[in-house]
This record gives sequence, C-alpha cells and structure tokens, in this order.
Amino acid sequence: MVSTDNLTTYLLEVIQCHLAVTSALLLIILAVIRWFIRDSHKVDGFNQKHVFITGCDSGFGNLLARQLDGKGLRVVAACLTERGAADLAALASPRLKTLLLDVTDSASIGGAVEFVSKEVGERGLWGLVNNAGRSVPVGPTEWMKLEDFTKVLDVNLIGVIEVTLQFLPLLKKAQGRVVNVASILGRLSLTGGGYCLSKWGVEAFSDSLRRDMHHFGIKVSIIEPGFFKTGVTRLDLIEADLRRLWTRLPQEVKDSYGKTYFDDYVKAQGFSMGILCSADLSKVTRCMEHALTARFPRTRYGAGWDAKFFWIPLSYLPSFVSDFVTNLFLPSPKDQRNV
Repeated sequence: MVSTDNLTTYLLEVIQCHLAVTSALLLIILAVIRWFIRDSHKVDGFNQKHVFITGCDSGFGNLLARQLDGKGLRVVAACLTERGAADLAALASPRLKTLLLDVTDSASIGGAVEFVSKEVGERGLWGLVNNAGRSVPVGPTEWMKLEDFTKVLDVNLIGVIEVTLQFLPLLKKAQGRVVNVASILGRLSLTGGGYCLSKWGVEAFSDSLRRDMHHFGIKVSIIEPGFFKTGVTRLDLIEADLRRLWTRLPQEVKDSYGKTYFDDYVKAQGFSMGILCSADLSKVTRCMEHALTARFPRTRYGAGWDAKFFWIPLSYLPSFVSDFVTNLFLPSPKDQRNV
C-alpha cells in the first residue's frame, strides 16, 4: 500500500508541475500578445516624412515607392534609367519625386544628396532604403574573374555603403531609419560570384551601422527576401551571362565539368527558380514599410515563406547538412573527386 506521506508528496509534485507548465504557457501567451501589440504601433505624421529609395525602375523599389506614396509619405525614388523614372512617375501622385542615380558613381550620389537635402529641409530624411542591386555575374566560382566579382560588389555592397555614408547627416537630423535589402543568400551561400558575398557584406555593414547609429536615434533594419520574380532572378539574363562565362573557359576546365554540365546547370537554375520564385512582391515591401513606419521596427525581416521556413532555418544547421541540401539543387561535375 502507498503511504499517506508518499501520496501527499506525489500530489504536491503533480500540482507543482502543472503550475509550472501553466505559468510558462501564460508567459508565452503574454509575450506573444505584447509582441503583436508592440509590433502594431506606428509613427505619426506620415505626410511630413521623406523616404529616399534606390533601385525604383522595377521590382521591390518600384512597388515600395508606390505603396508609400499611397500612404501619404513623401517619396523620392531613385531610378537608373529615364524610362524607369517616367513610368514610375506616371503611376504615382504628384507628391512623389524621381531622380536618376547610379550607386556606383560618387558624383551621382552627391547629386542625389543635394536634391534630397533641398526637399527635406531642416526636418531631415526619415527613411533611406538601399534597394538597388544586381545578381549577374553569378555561377560556379571557378568560372569567374575578379572583375566579375567587382561588378556585383560595386552595386550591392560598396554602393550601399557610400549611399548610406553620404545620407547619414540628413538621417541624423530626423533620427530616421535605414532599411538595407540583403537576402537569404546573405546567410547561406548557394552560388559563386559576387552576389552572396555582397549580401553577407550588407548584413555585416548593417549590424555595425545599427550599433553605431543607435546613439543618435537612427534605427537600422535588414530585409532578407527569399526567391521572388524580379530583375535579379530573370532567367534569360542569368543564362546569357552563364553562357558568356562558360564560353571563355579554357578547354581543360570545360572538360573537367563535362559536356552536359552547362546545360544541366542552366536547367537546374530554371527548375529551382520555377519552384521557389514568388510573384507576390508585396511580401517584401510590407516588411520594408513596417521597418519605416513602425514605432518599434525589427532588426531583421525574413520575407517569403521559403525564407522563413526553409532557408533561414537551414542556415542554422551544421554545415554538412546545409551543404548536402544545397548540393541537391545543382548538378555534379564529371571529373569530381570526393576526398
């Protein structure tokens, strides 16, 4: 028979266990409620806040410019081409201003700062969105030359750094926001070339900038999109540049990959993009908008279901796991040697 003392002790342990579980659940629920309430608080005075966005010819930048313009913010949209600027202006209100900008040209950036400075006056610049970017050249590392890396790094990383540095005085006036577009490829490198390198660099630059600018009231957020249908993922551009890289390779290098490797690689790119790419760009621009308008913006925004539930979790797993998974997306060279 079980003694009364033992039964009492057992019942007390059961009650304590239930209380601990209940308390933990209540804390979790309260934390979730607090997070959503905190997440929903917005800043005020949209019509007095200026936002400068790079890369607005198409894609995320174009949609964000129109989205913020519709909310009443004062948008200055930077485009690379006159046609891009004209097409955007035709779709927006008279409040939205456009200008031409090459983020690899210091003089062009300086001209943009001068233009924006006149627009914002003493209020300063509320938001800077570093969105401009390019993907090609991209492909196997051995196919690259140094200039192939720098073509991408100059836009995606050095351009982001220089634009930010030149606009910081205006951002400090407004105690504003910097929103930098990185990528899930800034967490998990899938291909060679400058794209992944540049996005890892954007992550590091944004982290250091956030810590430094915290003292001046400037908040810095990083957007980490998964795969979306934009100019960066255009298969015709990627395939054309891959063919350029392949064509110039020495014959012995081509032989090491095999006769069918190029075609297999292009097919793999098309298959992956077809499965992964989302056409709903608003999944990204909603994150950008939140980073600019929320009273308590997040440090990082994973944008897209593939980013949140596949790529970002995969980036935290051991390297041998992520290597195995990423290798599934690409063909193997003919002359492979497993060590």
